[in-house]
Formats: sequence, C-alpha cells, structure tokens
Amino acid sequence: MGYFLRRLLALACLAACGAGQAEGLQVLHWWKSASERKAVDLIAARLNEENIGWRDSMIPNGSGVGAGIVLRSRMLAKDAPEVAQVNGIVIRDWARLDLLLDLDAVAAAGKWDKLMLPTVAAAIQSDGHVYAAPLGVHRINTLFYNRKLFKQYKLAPPSSWAEFEHAAGVLQQAGVVPLAQSSEPWQVATLFETLVLAEGADFYRALFQRRDAAAYQDARLGAALGRLRYLKKWMSQPVPERTWDDTTRQLADGEAGMLVMGDWAKGELNARGLATDEDFGCAYVPGTAAYHLYNIDTLSMLATRESHRPAQERLAAIIMAPAIQGEYNQVKGSIPVLRNPQLAKMDSCARASFKLFSSGDRAQIPSLVHRMATDELVRDAMVAEVHRFFLDDNVKVADTQRRLGTIARTFSKTQ
Repeated sequence: MGYFLRRLLALACLAACGAGQAEGLQVLHWWKSASERKAVDLIAARLNEENIGWRDSMIPNGSGVGAGIVLRSRMLAKDAPEVAQVNGIVIRDWARLDLLLDLDAVAAAGKWDKLMLPTVAAAIQSDGHVYAAPLGVHRINTLFYNRKLFKQYKLAPPSSWAEFEHAAGVLQQAGVVPLAQSSEPWQVATLFETLVLAEGADFYRALFQRRDAAAYQDARLGAALGRLRYLKKWMSQPVPERTWDDTTRQLADGEAGMLVMGDWAKGELNARGLATDEDFGCAYVPGTAAYHLYNIDTLSMLATRESHRPAQERLAAIIMAPAIQGEYNQVKGSIPVLRNPQLAKMDSCARASFKLFSSGDRAQIPSLVHRMATDELVRDAMVAEVHRFFLDDNVKVADTQRRLGTIARTFSKTQ
C-alpha cells in the first residue's frame, strides 16, 4: 500500500474514531474550507435536532479523489460509513453494485419530483430509483474579479479574450498577479474544461460525453490546450500547488485580480468577510456566457445495516427541506436544487446562475472534472493528461490531443 493511501486511511480512522462510538450517522466527505465547514455544520445541527448524531469523517482533497480512495477501501474492508459524498455518474455505478440504499420512499413522501429541477432529479437516479439526496448546484465557468483592483485600474470585467488580455496586461504592469491559479491537477483541469467550453457547447459534449473520435483531432481542442498553456504567463511564476481555498485567498487579499473557479469560491470569499458586488464580482469565462458548466453536490446513503435506514432517510428528507436548501446554498456559494427557490434571498451571482441553469438543457453543460459528464476512470485519466501538458512546456499540443483521444477510445471499448 502506497504512502498516499496509507495517509488517507489514517485520516479516515482519526475522523471516525475522533467521534467515538456515539450513535448517529458517520458521513464521509471532502468539505474542508471555512465556508464548506459552515455549510456542513448547518445540516449537522439540523440533524442533531432530530436526536441523530453527525459523525464527521472528512478526507481533505478539493476534488474528492482522496475521499473516493478511502471510501472504496472501507467498502472492501466492510467498514463503510453510513453516508458518503458521491457525486455525478459515480451514483449510477455504485447503485448498480447494490452499494447504495434507494430513497424512493423519501422522495415520494417529499414530492421531490415536483420540487426538484429536472436535471437534478435525473442525476440522482439509476434504473428508475433515487439513490442520493442533492444539496446544491455549482456553476464552474465563473470568472471572479477583485472589484477594488478593477476600480483602481479602471478596468471592466472581461467578456471576451481581448478584454481579458487587456485587463491582465494592466494588472501585471501594476505588480498584481492577473490570474490566481494552482498547479493542483483538478484545478488545472477545471480551468481547461472552461476553455474547451469556450470553443463551443456541442464540441464540449462531443469530447467529454459522446467521446467522438474526430473531436480529439479537431483544431478546437488544440486551441483550448494552447490557451491553457498561454494563460500561464498571467499566473504566479512558477505556478504554485496550493489548495483551492488558498487560491481563492490570493484574490481576496488583492494579490491577484482574477480567478476562474466554481462558485464555491464565492462562498469562501463571503466567509472571509468579502461582500458580493462590493469587494468582488462574478462574471463568466469568455465565450461561455450562454452556458452553465455544472456540478451537483449529493450525499448517498450506503447499505450498511438496516437499523440505520430510518436515520439515513431522515437526513435525506432534511437535505431537501426548502429552508435548509436556502441556508446551505447561501453559505456554500451554490444554488438550491429546487424549481422555485427564494430568489429574493439570493445575491446577484446566485440569481444569474439559477436563471441560466433553470432555462433548460441547452444551457446546462455537465462537468468532466467534477464527475457529471463521464465515469471516474476516464475523468482521472484525462485530468492526469491535461495536468502533464500544463506542467511540461515540452509536451506538444498534438501529442496531448492524440493521448486524450486514446483514453476516450480505450475506455469506450471497455464499457
């Protein structure tokens, strides 16, 4: 067993054992930042009001890779938690292995089909059954900008790449890092998928959902890779490997002028005391204004012991309560999964996100990096390949296109 896996398993044990053997539900997740903890605590407090304990098992990793490794290891060891953060297509895969409890009774009693946005409802189902409780929807192709810096240097939030270049040049000349960015693999790949989306929504779908062979030879993929490498000139040098909340802090402290990140960054900026529309603004990655590149956070109930089912079902019901949906997503930076949330309680970023996402399928683009577009094996392999390209300027664009195409073709044959 490698050092990384041993360390993750040790952290999992500490998290579980630290809670003692108290009654309740052990919840495995990867929410670690200040805003994430605050959002989690809202749900835990509500669960505690029902005399059900929340036994926290947090595995720190921004994209959930570590939590996924620990969860699989614990399942094999027959030591699974009662609840786990399981997002996207992974829900379907685990459900078909009979590892998750269906939540059909809870969904029926709560009329989830009438309350929930259709795309969210589809994401938590497999073979006609409900297998997860959805927490919120994040928009990933968000471009945050420091409003004080933009006002100081008389800049407008960029809506095109030409305007981005102008703003970046002014900021860099003033000694400000134009674009906050980490070299952490998932953060690099998150930036990359927004650049692919800027080349066209149908092209994005061809690459990451349909995995069309011709798309990997398309010049637009080469353009997205080229822009990813070019954007390094606007980042800190060398590009540091830091957690996403540290990347967000760079924008909050005025060390950087812009940041491309999911709107969980908004929750973190708010948690640091920055006000939306005053201290920072939310725009969109140039070329992606009409699209909502999304991720849906969900909790699934694992098939551990039948005696846990009532508590597991109660947690699922709590998560979908409109009041919790409103409070949780306000803190987390995301939007509720409800068809009719309280728009008056949302800030301008959330209202814009909800308006676009709820407009229908045409605007909704599932994230590759955040497990909405494809399965875990393809996702991990593509993230690794994009990361390799980003780190090594000697890797050719054409070679990366070819390798990404090989990944898509190879895994398509195994499914």
